[in-house]
Order: sequence, then C-alpha cells, then structure tokens
Amino acid sequence: MSIRLTSAIVLGKASAGLSRVLGLGGGTTVPGRVARTLDPQIVRSLGARLPHGTVVVTGTNGKTTTARLISHILSEAGLVPVHNRAGANLPAGIAAALVECAHWRGGMRGDVGVFEVDEATLPAAIDALRPRVVVLTNLFRDQLDRYGEVDIVAGRWREAIAGLPPETVVCFNADDPQVGAVVERFGAQTIPFGIEDESAGGTAIEDAADARYCYRCATPYDYRVVYLSHLGDYTCARCGAHRPELRVRAEAVCLRGTRGADATVVWDGVRMDLRTVLPGLYNVYNLLAATAAAAAIGIHPQTVRRALASFAPVFGRAERLRWDGVDVQILLAKNPAGFNEVLRALKAERPAAVLIAINDRTADGHDISWLWDVDFEMLCDLDAPITVSGIRAAEMALRLKYAGVDDARVTVVGDLDAALAAARRGVPDGGALVVVPTYTAMLELRRVLRRRGVVRGFWED
Repeated sequence: MSIRLTSAIVLGKASAGLSRVLGLGGGTTVPGRVARTLDPQIVRSLGARLPHGTVVVTGTNGKTTTARLISHILSEAGLVPVHNRAGANLPAGIAAALVECAHWRGGMRGDVGVFEVDEATLPAAIDALRPRVVVLTNLFRDQLDRYGEVDIVAGRWREAIAGLPPETVVCFNADDPQVGAVVERFGAQTIPFGIEDESAGGTAIEDAADARYCYRCATPYDYRVVYLSHLGDYTCARCGAHRPELRVRAEAVCLRGTRGADATVVWDGVRMDLRTVLPGLYNVYNLLAATAAAAAIGIHPQTVRRALASFAPVFGRAERLRWDGVDVQILLAKNPAGFNEVLRALKAERPAAVLIAINDRTADGHDISWLWDVDFEMLCDLDAPITVSGIRAAEMALRLKYAGVDDARVTVVGDLDAALAAARRGVPDGGALVVVPTYTAMLELRRVLRRRGVVRGFWED
C-alpha cells in the first residue's frame, strides 16, 4: 500500500476523533475531506477492497431509508456493510465511511459497501466505485437552485449508467416515467420495481407532478392508476411508451396513517406479506427498492422478509420518540411530492398538534417557492393546532393562510426550541405531536432533543 493512502487513512481517522472530542460534529464528513486531500483516489482504492462490491442508492426521495434498509438486509444475511449511515452523501461522506472501516494497512473491516449518493454526485460515485448494484428511487423537483430541473438530473444519470459494465444491475422505480427514460437504453441487467394495486392510488396526477408528458414525443401520459405525484402505471397513446413490466412489485397495500403500512411484496414468484412501521406509499417504494437490490445481490427471500419486518425508522424519517409525556414523530419533508405524502399520513392519523419547521439553508435549497406547490389545503379540516417555525416561518404561515387554514389555529415561533415547547402545550399528556421539518431544521430539532437527553447524536443512530 502506498504511503499516500496510509497517510490519508491515519490522518482521516485522527480528524474524526478530533472532531468528536471538540464537539464539532459526528466526524461524518471531515475525515473524508482530509483523506481526499491527501489521496484524491482513496474512494476508488478502498472501495475496490470490498470483496462483495458496492451498492449505490440515489434519487430525490427515499435515499437514506432505502440505503439503511439494504444495509439491514445485508447484515441479516451475515455480511458486514460499510455504510454512510449518517446520510453524508457527498464524496467526502463516502470517503469518511470507507476510512472509518479501513485498517491503516489498507484492509477493510467490511464485506460490502452501501452508499447513499446525492443525485448530482452519482456520476462521480459510479466512476470511483464501479458499483455492483445501482438503485434509482425516483425523480422529483428538489433544490432547483442547486440541481436544476429534473430532466437535467435525468440526463446526468443517463450518461453515468451508460458506461457501466454488463455485470452491473440497475434497480429502478418503473412507476416513474423519468426514471424509466433514464434506464430505457441501458444495455445491461435491470430490475424494475413498482406498485400493482389500483385500490392504493387514483386516476389523476397531482398539480405538482413533474412528468406529465411523454419523454419521447411530448404527448400527455395516460394513467391507468396514479400512486403519488407522477408515479403510476402510465402509457403514451401516441408512441407507445409505457411502464416496464415489474419484477418486484407490491400488492394488497394497506396504509395505516403515520403508524406504518402493510403490503404483499412479490419477487420473481415469491410472495412476502410484510408489516412495516414506515408510513405512506413513499416508504412502500423504499421497501421495493431495497428488495430489488437484495434480489440483485442474491439474498434469500426469507432473509429479506425478516429484515424488512424488523427495520426501525432512520433518524428524522418517521422516527418516533417519547418526550415530556407525549409521543413525538418526526417526518422529514423537503419537496412537494414528499410533503404531500406526509400530509396524507397526517390526515389519516389526526395527531393532537403539528409543528412545521422550514429552513432555507444550502442543504435545504435557498429557493422555497416549492411550498406553493404543496397541497396544504389538506390541513384545513385537521382540528389540531399548528406551530410554524424555522428561518422561513413567516412564509410558511402565509402559505397556510392562502391554503385556507384558520388563522386561529396557527402560531408562529421562529426559534425552534421555543416552538417545540409551544407545540407541546397543545398536546394533552399521552397525546401525539407530529413534527414536519426540512432537512437542516430536522438536524436542529435533534440537537434540541439531544440537549434534553431524548436522543443521541444522529451519527450514533
């Protein structure tokens, strides 16, 4: 092993320890930055030493949960994953996860890599890791000031997977026409996944849908069923583009509000009845993505079923906590499609109070115009008081006003710590408070709860 690689590993590990001792964070990215400065090829070098290869997961929604599900399945199968489990999904975060599991002589304490990858980072991740499996979850508008429109992201993905070797398997959401277009001309192996249950969907796409027109001929799609936003069973009457045949699908879907979902997952003729604590159709898609990845790796179906049934939510993603005598559930929402699914789950569950926290930092996207595409009208007939907080609390309150939510139900408290206390006052002992934060607001909330001894650091989760 080269002196450069050894130095990068040793100093990367040292920086992680220093970061934690000084209270600067969990050491989820700093070690990667240090290591990549000393050895820019460290991800390629260490990734190649994983005997079972790597799985990369990308998409607008569901990356963190899907990667955690895959890691959990592989652990249940007896493998040791190397995983950026704290959600640091840029190159530095991937490098940090590899450095953490590397011996100073270059050996790895792990069998297989599982890496959540930022949408814009996929080309670089594929180039460095040459993954065994690529999972594409979905494409929605998100952080337009950073990513651009979804067709730009789709073009980057298409170019990235075009150069993959024939042994790579691409698992993709076949219900998403944009993702289907990415994979359409991919010549190697694919595993399409999706939902096959008309009772779980409708017939009209949402106002905020991002793929209304055929990617080949610009004709509006015909949908037999729409599951969420523009995801569903679609065809183009003009050119014949259509949803690919599903190899992994969910049938008999039953949503249980914020408490979870039931579904029968069918996988190459094998049927698995699942009950999960993960709520909403968006999490049914995450289960399917993880199952497809497991199929690509060759994990036994019973191992998959056992792992999916025992999975606990990731921090901030349907995470449930007990605080000050009430149940607190945190449902991350960062774009219109995801927010609408959270609101549907809220309507079904009807919590005692709701706290919405909106930030516009770089990791959230500075442009919050997407709030006007969310169907907040769903909150009008929810009796619960609503506290709004975060850097853009005032804009959130204005959006609720235009949605028709009664002003008397809405309280604006900019400081998140104070907002949490205000929201708590609206919940009777033993009741339920649902918190819907954007990404950085979610991290702030967990810092507040950590100071109160309710949770650990997210990097320890």
